[in-house]
Amino acid sequence: MTRRLSLVLALLAVGLSALALADSVYQKPPKEILDLMLAPGLPDAFLAPSRTTLLLATPVRYPPLADLAQPWHKLAGRRIVARNRSLYDAPTWSAFDLVSVGDGAVRHVALPAGARAEAPEWTADGTRFAFSLITPDAVELWVGEAASATARKIPGVRLNPFFGAPFQWMPDQRTLLVRSVPQGQGTPPTQPAVPAGPDVKETAGGSASSTYETRDVLTSDFDEALFDYYGSAQLALVDAATGKPTPIGKPALYFGVSPSPDGHLLVETTHRPYSRLTTAARFPREVDVWDRGGNLVKHIASLPLAESVPIWGEPTGPRGHEWRATAPATLLWAEALDGGNWNTKVPHRDRVMSWKAPFDGEPVEVLRTEQRFGGFWWSATPGVAFVLEYDLIAHWERRFLFDIDTPGATPRKLWDLSMDERYKDPGYPVFRALPNGSWVVDQDGDSIWLRGQGSSPSGDRPFLDRFNLKTLSAERLFRSDTQALESFMAWVDRAKGQFLVRRETPTEPPNYFVRTLGDPIPDAAEGEAQRKAAASRQVTRVPDPTPQIRGITKRLVTYKRADGVDLSFTLYLPPGYKEGTQLPAVMNAYPLDYTDPRMAGQVTGSTQRFTTFDWQDHLYFLLLGYAVIDDPALPVVGDTNKIYDTYLEQLIAGARAAVDKAVSIGVVDRDRIGVMGHSHGALMTVNLLTHTDLFRAGIARSGAYNRSLTAFGFQNERRTLWEATDVYVKVSPYFHAKALKRPVLLIHGQADANPGTRTIQSELLYEAIRGNGGQARLVLLPFESHGYSALESNEHVAAEQIAWFDRYVKNAPPPPAKSR
Repeated sequence: MTRRLSLVLALLAVGLSALALADSVYQKPPKEILDLMLAPGLPDAFLAPSRTTLLLATPVRYPPLADLAQPWHKLAGRRIVARNRSLYDAPTWSAFDLVSVGDGAVRHVALPAGARAEAPEWTADGTRFAFSLITPDAVELWVGEAASATARKIPGVRLNPFFGAPFQWMPDQRTLLVRSVPQGQGTPPTQPAVPAGPDVKETAGGSASSTYETRDVLTSDFDEALFDYYGSAQLALVDAATGKPTPIGKPALYFGVSPSPDGHLLVETTHRPYSRLTTAARFPREVDVWDRGGNLVKHIASLPLAESVPIWGEPTGPRGHEWRATAPATLLWAEALDGGNWNTKVPHRDRVMSWKAPFDGEPVEVLRTEQRFGGFWWSATPGVAFVLEYDLIAHWERRFLFDIDTPGATPRKLWDLSMDERYKDPGYPVFRALPNGSWVVDQDGDSIWLRGQGSSPSGDRPFLDRFNLKTLSAERLFRSDTQALESFMAWVDRAKGQFLVRRETPTEPPNYFVRTLGDPIPDAAEGEAQRKAAASRQVTRVPDPTPQIRGITKRLVTYKRADGVDLSFTLYLPPGYKEGTQLPAVMNAYPLDYTDPRMAGQVTGSTQRFTTFDWQDHLYFLLLGYAVIDDPALPVVGDTNKIYDTYLEQLIAGARAAVDKAVSIGVVDRDRIGVMGHSHGALMTVNLLTHTDLFRAGIARSGAYNRSLTAFGFQNERRTLWEATDVYVKVSPYFHAKALKRPVLLIHGQADANPGTRTIQSELLYEAIRGNGGQARLVLLPFESHGYSALESNEHVAAEQIAWFDRYVKNAPPPPAKSR
């Protein structure tokens, strides 16, 4: 008996060890899912401003985990890889191909084996493109030649992307302005074994600051030393033809550098004292203008440390310095007139200042805006500017036409509409590049062109309009039909009416075509004004990377919430689905906030989009016999000052309406539905599992479940925890964990960079569920941030999610009787 018991215990120990091992090693999903993950990604297109060449770049979909495992530092909102100074987890591409817009000819650009290139930047004439290439020891500068389809490394230049894009074309379009690693900088600081003293913080009062300004802050003297070391850069001008670099100025912390149309340099340098409460964007800065040789022309401003900025607000003093695109050297910037605080009642929130070279005299006020200044769109027509202003509280924006060269000119209002408006959205101007590389609104006489998504009750139908600036009337030139999704990209030859479009269908991958405006064609299906189109010529021929999923079908489903708000979702059905069959289902969603119920119900997206699983791993379930209720509208509607007072009630009402509709059309088995979401969608997931019996199980990824840990606001909630304590508790499932009895899989990156969704959120919720006898599994992904990048991580996440829903949804026993 004893020997038999010993054997049983030994076998049990082996079994437990195997289970522990399975939990401690990366898993892979079923082969049909793995094949999709390993398939090539759809290329990204970078169109030359000359509109003669498309650069198709093949993305690195999932880098190896070893890339993320390299030593890296988080320094005041920056994450930097120590060895080569690349940005941590930066998107990269492995191959470049040049495609002629004229005849579709394809030429491959040879890059080093295993290349990790970053986004290319074209010259205005489309003859050259520059890009950075990440190697194990450096971020290199490369220049490509369109004529020969070749690229070469610029020797002796190690780029420093710490504060952003490490290179840009100068106005001559032959020279690159770069931020490089200083020569002879030496080795990085080493952390002392014993600190010099305690960590001390002090606050002297002031406004509350948003939680979202505190990502990866500096925490010690050692962090500050690292910030100095890795942030330091040497400015240089690099001749793209010869590769010769010419240093300008001295090494410094160059927060921003940009050339004016005539070659002056706007230089912003940051310096101590640093903050341990906020990111580098709030650190003290000096704003100066240099000449091309690095000599000081004019000191523009000294910006102090800004630790106490109102929630959703702006620092006081000048901000957002930029060059005017249509003048040789004219600076513009905004200044808050309300203390940067939305709660302050003032006739104008901002004023815009202008200062022309040689910067004699004083800056001139050119404009005041009733709401927050949102920037300029410049027209090539002298003096013409489009002014944007916005109101985050009301979700409102306005756009004006303004003659900046006429003192005392009154802006002429063009559009005045909700930021949430989709059906009446006029679109955005079509831009073109000037020979010096500046981008301006394309204009012909009194006309400009507007491109937009064209949302409608039947889905998105992108359009191109001609808009008359005198009459403020629009003429529709092109609109995507209902059998494909076509989006205007750029004019190829405006005089001939030729333009480039991106076209896709559910079974045809995105490709680029040249269309020519032609005779009016009635659109009888809509009964609307004429749309113009004609024969098209195909430019690119990107193949289908995943033909095995073409049997998937999808349909737009519309319905109403109990209170009458119009809602919709896209219903995906697996290959070979037979009508009338009830399937297990997955609902994936992300709630949004609105001020107007009419906007909340507007349909966005298109069923004509090419079906792909890139970054949409909830669609994997379609190959495993599930239906997918994708992106159901779950609007939270109300006054933004108190919108989250009814968040939970509206969330439940929206989810119930979606489930009832999916069940009523005979596709979804009501007793076998899982819910999942990411970030704010993860909060939604756990709340629905806690407060409803609609779902059998859930998957919540990278969420925030205890809103007291984001005490200075979240999403569109501007009140602090101390101003709306009941609301914070009500929306936080952590405080209701005793009621959470449905199984939930919690997944979180251990290096989450989003301060509102720190990893501790999932850890604490798991402990709360465990302590209250609930069912949960916690998966923490090493080195991953708010989204998940590495191949091993994504394979494991897919395996975990499939196993979880197969166990608790697809193959779950019938639930006990429940009331609905």
